Amino acid sequence: MPLRTARCLLLLPLLALGASPAAAEKLKDWTSVIRESPYWESQGVYSNILTIRRWILDSSGYCSEIERHILFDRRGQFLGYMNNAPTRQATQRKLNDTRQRMAANGRADYWVAGDPQTTGYPFALACDQPHVNMDDALARYVGSLPADRIWGDWDDLTFASADDPKSLHAALRYIYDTRNNQQRLNLPAEMPRYLAGQLLIESGGQRKAHSAANARGIMQLSDMVLDDCGISPGNYWHRLAQLDCAMRLTSQNARNLRPAFEARFGKLPPAKRDRLFTLLLVQAYHGGAARVLTLLEDEELAQPAAYFADHPERFSAGDIAFGLVYHNLGRNRLGLSSLYYVADVELAGEALCRLPRMADDTLCADAP
Repeated sequence: MPLRTARCLLLLPLLALGASPAAAEKLKDWTSVIRESPYWESQGVYSNILTIRRWILDSSGYCSEIERHILFDRRGQFLGYMNNAPTRQATQRKLNDTRQRMAANGRADYWVAGDPQTTGYPFALACDQPHVNMDDALARYVGSLPADRIWGDWDDLTFASADDPKSLHAALRYIYDTRNNQQRLNLPAEMPRYLAGQLLIESGGQRKAHSAANARGIMQLSDMVLDDCGISPGNYWHRLAQLDCAMRLTSQNARNLRPAFEARFGKLPPAKRDRLFTLLLVQAYHGGAARVLTLLEDEELAQPAAYFADHPERFSAGDIAFGLVYHNLGRNRLGLSSLYYVADVELAGEALCRLPRMADDTLCADAP
């Protein structure tokens, strides 16, 4: 099932990008783009980035041809696409030529040359990226095939049976509801859907998923986190243990972040406040709670948070969550992948909730 069919759009060749004022300047460093971006430009950025990531994850829209790059501005607005050159080096040169032409034609305010190790501007994303095959991931998650269904024991948990194995989705709901009833979790109501989205993006539901950074299992947990959860090496791949540990980690992150979050955004309307906190918990799972905490408290890095807290009516919860990271890109090891991760998890949760079998599931009750 596709993530979402993009609205039908006419493909816009870069050679017809419009009339030009005077050629725009070239900046020395891509972080100059970030530092010169006023905070108000975060209006609508969440929706814009979701659209771009949807094309990539679904190979749709302007990424219906995968041998292509799409380019977008600092608000996540699509600017154009470029067909790849025969080699990686030639594609990089073509990207920089395209950026320069965009600036000269007035499509962009300025341009920054990129290379394989350095971000350029306008920002560019390859349509052909390693990512979860969403159809396969969803099939594994809902247990479409008998081989994808599970059963077993973990700690005080007993799930399904050898004669009646059940889906990863049923396991997630069982563990979440059990731990919640045991008062071991204190998380926003939407969190189960985002946990499901994280599972889909982290591993595609593959039990033996193993990253180059040595994160492993369906929730891609490090050995240190698994050890902290009291999981022995022989059970590192145990799917019930992985889910239980991921929920424990998320609840711990929530406890650590909640005081600073409430101090900064506690006056938001409840639904918006909960959505923002949920998105920050997803961010913390990806990059660590300590890094998110700096975005709320650090004298320099929390300046965007102060602005959004003073003008919350202008921004969605997603805009604020993205803005906190975007305006600090290049600092404290924050990169564009931090933005893409949250967007991808959101999109995976949306895809799950569009499955007919999920129509009446409470996990999808508040889904967009």
